[in-house]
Amino acid sequence: MGFTLIEVMIVVAVIGILSTIAYPSYIDYVAKGVRAEGLTVLTDAANRQEQFYLDNRSYTSNMVSLGYGKNPFVSESGYYNVAATTSGTGSFTLKATAQGEQASRDSACKVIEITETGAKSPIGCW
Repeated sequence: MGFTLIEVMIVVAVIGILSTIAYPSYIDYVAKGVRAEGLTVLTDAANRQEQFYLDNRSYTSNMVSLGYGKNPFVSESGYYNVAATTSGTGSFTLKATAQGEQASRDSACKVIEITETGAKSPIGCW
């Protein structure tokens, strides 16, 4: 008992169809999983900004002052570069910018932001 060439071609065609459906879903899943790291860092940095404000009566644009190793801070896996900006009106914006593979995988959410009011953008990325 063996396989005919037609049977093998049918199996290859079915595998090809399934992989063209599954691969984009897999890439989207990976991008969302890595994005969670950026969201976690932003939320943590926003909490640290509020603590810094309580201690100093102002926000800081220096990530080192918030307890991170460098300014701008690079996330643990290196997929996000996180920086803070402040204004004289007592506000801050934290911005996580995707780096490397994540920038091309997750182009809709390449830059994620949170402000002192808790406003998050882009909405679909949170």
